[in-house]
Amino acid sequence: MMGYTCYYAISNQQELISNSYNGRQELLVAQNTRGTIYAAGGQVLAETQTGEDGEETRIYPYENLFAHAVGYASNGKFGIEALANYYLINSNVKLADKVASDVSGSKYPGDSVVTTLDVGLQEVAFQALGIYKGAIIVSEPATGRILAMVSKPDFDPNEIDRIWDDLIKDKDSTVLLNRVTQGLYPPGSTFKIVTALEYMRENPDSYGQYTYQCNGRYSSGQNTISCYHGSVHGFEDFTKSFAKSCNASFVNIGMQLDRVKFNDTLNGLLFNQELPVTFAYNKSKLEVGANTSDADIMQAAIGQGTTQVTPLHMNMLTCAIANRGMLMKPYLVEQVKNKEGNIIKQFNPDSYKRLLTEEEAAALTELMQEVVESGTGTKLSGLSYTAAGKTGSAEYSNVKTESHAWFTGFAPAQDPEVCLTIIIEGAGSGGDYAVPIAKRIFDEYFGA
Repeated sequence: MMGYTCYYAISNQQELISNSYNGRQELLVAQNTRGTIYAAGGQVLAETQTGEDGEETRIYPYENLFAHAVGYASNGKFGIEALANYYLINSNVKLADKVASDVSGSKYPGDSVVTTLDVGLQEVAFQALGIYKGAIIVSEPATGRILAMVSKPDFDPNEIDRIWDDLIKDKDSTVLLNRVTQGLYPPGSTFKIVTALEYMRENPDSYGQYTYQCNGRYSSGQNTISCYHGSVHGFEDFTKSFAKSCNASFVNIGMQLDRVKFNDTLNGLLFNQELPVTFAYNKSKLEVGANTSDADIMQAAIGQGTTQVTPLHMNMLTCAIANRGMLMKPYLVEQVKNKEGNIIKQFNPDSYKRLLTEEEAAALTELMQEVVESGTGTKLSGLSYTAAGKTGSAEYSNVKTESHAWFTGFAPAQDPEVCLTIIIEGAGSGGDYAVPIAKRIFDEYFGA
């Protein structure tokens, strides 16, 4: 028992020290000034300023811009302030500097963290989302580095102490919710990526011969699914069904799937599973099986019904496709440095596991390219860079005309450098509202 206790204390040192019940944290806070949080480009995202009276104030220079990504350090901790708390309240300055601080009666300077966040991309994503509620995440598929994370509605972390009581009293408020990692939404047609993958897995030699005649709806018994805004797509093959985001065709595909195998694929893609991240998140949810009704599978095939995903999870699936099937663990903190700028800890890209084969990833990439070239994402075609993606218009109420606008994709299409996922609550069509935002972010990244 003593041996296990010692092992647990050593291997879980960060969690134990950051635990609110651990008095050691209070000692470190009293001894060390909380460290600075930097963007990847060196800009200060959070710092502690000490007044002449010795009172410390946590300052967030960018105010609302990084509200959910950086978070806050009072009233509990949130965001990177919580994620990197262990490092921020520790100090690794030289002994001589500690002696000097002791002589002057001042605190030791805490260690700082350098994040993966890009200020330029964050600003563009924040401004592009505008007054809408929603979420945007931008990442590197080859490394897992998160470059931007925007959630709205937002708040000013400089004012968190003043507004805290009002936010907590308002049971309807979702301002503090990070919609990127914790928001659960119907994915709508972005989920057709998953349905297409399952169909390809069950029909590896014949999915290319798939055809369907769309008359604008698919009916089975008492259940009918219509294409978005009553569109009639006519004769379609597998690629066109995906590019045009034909609901009727994908319901037809969904009805042909082995529901037990489909559930295995869902679990393999981390639905109902833990995600390989170190920050707070919610699990995406969808379970199908031998007893799943036709009505439910019809909804699931097009990302409706009980299907719920986070933008983070959708981004991870998209990154795996862009990275030839291999999922890298998403991360926000790059380095920990002491006052002198010496690196105390370096966080490197880390692969999680293969979600798809290279062949499957390549086939899905081709489908997603066709979305941009001839489908619902043509606002991204004909640019200085190529792109691949999938739009979505996800219904969320009994009013059929109300839908969330989705886009998830990457660029360049054949050698992806950047991946992004966007949801705009209640905006309507993903092609009309989310794709233009994707273009603005891609333009910023590529300097177009």
